[in-house]
Amino acid sequence: MRRFGELEAAIMDVMWGADGPLPVREVLARLRPDREPAFTTVQTVMDILYRKDWVERELQGRGYRYWAKASREDYTAGLMASALQASPDRAAALARFVERMDQAEIDELRAALAAAKSGEPEP
Repeated sequence: MRRFGELEAAIMDVMWGADGPLPVREVLARLRPDREPAFTTVQTVMDILYRKDWVERELQGRGYRYWAKASREDYTAGLMASALQASPDRAAALARFVERMDQAEIDELRAALAAAKSGEPEP
């Protein structure tokens, strides 16, 4: 899985923070003030995100309204899985990753592993 490009990441931040579907103009308005891409650029990138299956869309009037199809956590998990697949020794790579975690993160990981083992949803 590839990382988002800079504008893709900024758009997905807007989509993940939205309460509901947004038209392209609203996404453009919510991008950081120091970022001023053209409307057509944002529209093109949102279409690319749609084709990559990261956002869903619905035609409303003359334009589409978009919403995130997958969560930020889904994206991060995919990046982590790709990173692990890049190593010939996944167990060693995972061990090195855990070694870099602080105690609170280790506790969260233990809770997530326990929930996965019992088949319960994550806390």
